[in-house]
Amino acid sequence: MSQLANDFQSPLIPNWTSPDWNNIDALEITDARLASSTELLLDTTAGGLRLELSEIGVRIRSQSERDFDYDILCNHPRANSLQLESNGNQCVVSDQVLRLTIGFKPFTYELRSVDGELLSQSPTDGHFVRRHRVPPMAKLDDAWVFSTDLKSSEAIYGLGEKWGGLNKRGQLIRSYNSDALGVNAEISYKNTPFIWSPEGWGIFNHTPSIVTHSVGHPSWSQRSYVTVVEDQHLDLFILVCPEGDSDNKGLSLIQSYTSLTGSAPMPPNWSGGVILSKAYYQDPAELLSVAHEVRERNMPCDIITIDGRAWQDTDTRFAFEWDKSRWPDPKAVLDELHELNFRVCVWEYPLVSVNHELYTLFDDNGWFLKDKRTGKTYQYDWDQQAFDKVLSPLPKSGIVDFTHPDAYEYWKDAHKDLFEIGVDMIKSDFGEQLEDNNMLAHNGETGDQLHNVYGFLYNRCVYEAAEKYSKNGPFLFSRVAWTGCQRYNSQWGGDPQADWEGMIGNIRGGLSWGLSGGPFYATDVGGFYKDTRDDALYVRWAQAAVFSAHYRLHGIGPREPWSYSDEANQAVMSALDLRYRLQAYLQNAMRQAVETSVPVQRSMVLAFPNEKQSWSFENQFMFGDDLLVVPCFDPTGDIEFYLPYGEWQRFDLGANPESNALVGGHVYQQNLRLDEIAVFVRKGGSVPLNQAVLNTIEIPLDEKGMFEISEYWPSK
Repeated sequence: MSQLANDFQSPLIPNWTSPDWNNIDALEITDARLASSTELLLDTTAGGLRLELSEIGVRIRSQSERDFDYDILCNHPRANSLQLESNGNQCVVSDQVLRLTIGFKPFTYELRSVDGELLSQSPTDGHFVRRHRVPPMAKLDDAWVFSTDLKSSEAIYGLGEKWGGLNKRGQLIRSYNSDALGVNAEISYKNTPFIWSPEGWGIFNHTPSIVTHSVGHPSWSQRSYVTVVEDQHLDLFILVCPEGDSDNKGLSLIQSYTSLTGSAPMPPNWSGGVILSKAYYQDPAELLSVAHEVRERNMPCDIITIDGRAWQDTDTRFAFEWDKSRWPDPKAVLDELHELNFRVCVWEYPLVSVNHELYTLFDDNGWFLKDKRTGKTYQYDWDQQAFDKVLSPLPKSGIVDFTHPDAYEYWKDAHKDLFEIGVDMIKSDFGEQLEDNNMLAHNGETGDQLHNVYGFLYNRCVYEAAEKYSKNGPFLFSRVAWTGCQRYNSQWGGDPQADWEGMIGNIRGGLSWGLSGGPFYATDVGGFYKDTRDDALYVRWAQAAVFSAHYRLHGIGPREPWSYSDEANQAVMSALDLRYRLQAYLQNAMRQAVETSVPVQRSMVLAFPNEKQSWSFENQFMFGDDLLVVPCFDPTGDIEFYLPYGEWQRFDLGANPESNALVGGHVYQQNLRLDEIAVFVRKGGSVPLNQAVLNTIEIPLDEKGMFEISEYWPSK
């Protein structure tokens, strides 16, 4: 990408701070004609482009196609019949809903509804010397550039799991999956090149490749969105919501995106319960001791996780086998956990140590990524600086090549024994390690070309294993994700720092993922990195996580409530009790997410699209349809929040709702006791509750398999 900036050095660093657009020629069109009744063919200075109109907008594709699209798209929109008018300087192509005007020299576009409403257009950012500050469209040696106009106050959302502001306006973002080692930088584990505007348009790049987004970034153009796709091939969707199409244009655009890339399947009933974990339980004795104590102390909990170093020999992992020195009889341990009504989750990653015999099998069969310089297996050497004293260094490893059909099938079927002895779910970790362009896959793609989609292939393989072998329904908990990974249940938010900003970033990452088509998410309650023993942080994180799709206590060091102070223990146990009273409500929200792609946790822009003053309150959110949640991020208990218009009541099972009524349309400040949670219900609404339980198996099911509701708050 030296055409863009001389200082660009690595795909890991989005440092295109000052691209030299003067030396990049804008795309020009030499001819426009209908190739069929549904496809417009444009001859351009960079080769042919194909355009289609459908009910969700415009699709622009290069005439050449990728050899591998990896089935990222589940569906292809049905193209509408077109009418074409052309005068040599521009053309107008239209169907019964949309009217697209295309300028020729240079390429520009203006998309309107048939009744004249402007939906989206090329940038209007004129330059004193040039017509456009950035080209509306351009082809580089190894990338495509596409630009769109932004209004001065227009907000932009999406782009996956990002830790900063939900409104991406002013940000320079790179869609490149990274082992982010926290939630403090631009890099993140889950990315997708999909943005949307509350004005009613969006852009989705259907690609496995690296994509950079200047979202009104001032050094590029503060009034334009510019996307750069590092691929020879282009497949770009301009998604639109014609006037009157939707009262919630953001949700409508997310639905268009998931109509292309797939919707999340319904998680099993038990997955909404508490997942207990730490990095890591040293041996079965410690694990069982904790499990028994959970039950003896009446802590609500459904799932216990056996992390990587807990069940694998670190020096020889990953090999689908239990460390024999510590686990002589793993089935007996899992049987005891099941007798205590625990589901069991185990960890994995898609690498095999050079020190295990499985490496030889994969190496002999060509099932690892290769080093294209030598033709031999590429040996991945871990950056040892990333490991804390409690996390022992990892060995050189081969990276499983999921483009090889035999490797894919072997990895999938190797899960069979795990599920047969009692494993209930998989935590699929890592998958971001394709960082070297000298890596070569079976299908001929290099490390950079395969980098993002590798996580998709990995998660799909493990999810299919759970579909095939799990006795309790497939449920996958994954860290890395790319476009389409919402089809594989749920994700968690990586390794947040155990401090207040880590908590805020982790929650914002989940909300941003929800704005990008991923409806199910969990944080690491208490923070992953460092065992700070901060009572207030732990309590506030545990309280906020009550109102997420999935709930996991996890980090370096114990995360059981009684490992903190008595006051913290009582506050967190109360929060867990509430989590279980809300299982029927959560299940309804999950069902809604499956059917409509609305996330379980909804940022204010998605929940209140017509109340713009609420959008800036990015750290509060709706949980389902009825509960407005205000997490506390202050050790003294201070909170500030905005209530949308209407009358609101404090959601408190132990208080008279009328005693805590507040009028919406205002900003409020309050101070919370450690055991208080700030959650509000619009007056007139009601929240279904199921009976108090310690495990979801205790909740009765109705004839549809849904949790029975025992009462409503307030009482009907």
